[in-house]
Amino acid sequence: MSDALRNAGRISVSGKDARMERVLSPSEFLPGWVIYGPLVIFWILSGLRYRDFAVATLANPHIPSGGLCNESKSEILAQGGPDATRHVAPWRTFPTGPAAFETALKEMSAAGFSFPVVLKPDIGCKGAGVRLISSREQLRDTLRQYADDTLVMLQAFIPYENEAGIFYSRLPTEQHGRILSMTFKSPPEVTGDGVRTLRDLVLAHPRAGKVPHIYLPRLTGRLDTIPKQGERVRLVFTGNHSKGSQFQDATSLVSRQLSERIDRIAQSYPDFHHGRIDLRFKSIDSLLAGQDFQIIEVNGIGSEPIHMWSPEKNLLDIYRIQFDFYGRAFRIGDLMKKRGHRGAGTMNMLWQWRRQTALIATYPQSE
Repeated sequence: MSDALRNAGRISVSGKDARMERVLSPSEFLPGWVIYGPLVIFWILSGLRYRDFAVATLANPHIPSGGLCNESKSEILAQGGPDATRHVAPWRTFPTGPAAFETALKEMSAAGFSFPVVLKPDIGCKGAGVRLISSREQLRDTLRQYADDTLVMLQAFIPYENEAGIFYSRLPTEQHGRILSMTFKSPPEVTGDGVRTLRDLVLAHPRAGKVPHIYLPRLTGRLDTIPKQGERVRLVFTGNHSKGSQFQDATSLVSRQLSERIDRIAQSYPDFHHGRIDLRFKSIDSLLAGQDFQIIEVNGIGSEPIHMWSPEKNLLDIYRIQFDFYGRAFRIGDLMKKRGHRGAGTMNMLWQWRRQTALIATYPQSE
């Protein structure tokens, strides 16, 4: 790999996106119907082609709806064998309600967790409801914001600054899978000068200043504070594009060692063929060596090929990437169907999507 590309990766994952030549694509924050409307049409046409609108969900038959929607994060992680579990960040789940705070503290004690920890809903997507919890008071307050009987997950916070999404795929006819894409996630941050308010720093930021509506609502109550000289303030915690993180396509960096490690991990999940593994890692060098990383989520076919949000990608690139990745999900699902697997059907798929949408509407705002 070239030194320039390796350095570009370090700039991105360290959050110093101001040095990148292009920090915001004109296509990144277009209305959802522009981004996903053609995908809906593509899905319908693919369903007609394969004579089954839900066949793609069979790509991962041991995950509800193949991981398209309404799947449990904890149930997916629990399916992994030894090759996966030693790389997975520990977690505990419990329902919200009057006793949730006391239950959370007991679960933390049993797991050996200390603050900060990550609290997130067990069912969700695009970072909905994800928060970094730094104290007992914040934990109590956040749990109160959930509707009763919502299953939530407490997960150990992995202190590595770097985060990546690795999209893995394997045809059922193949002995080994491959990494289709790798994307570095970089939550923007600002550095205080002891003079300007947080609001002013956000508006002056080369990326955040172009889309302040993405960042300012999450900083309500802090916008008029003045960060100290040299104080770094992360604008978002969640490594999700819709919440404001910047993504950089790092697929060209993928090494043989990393590919082999991810393949072993993915194949330790039963019949897992197509999805994204989100992880935090110590450094680019260690990641490429297949070392020093912790998995925070394993997602199925509903996980986006997030390299499409890299700033250099245009709208046509986004469409092409989506069609390629979801088209492959249909192909894999069809092969699994021919092997005897049967899905829950189109109506169930739509019901799962509606249930997830209703759940997400009740979650507190993510960070």
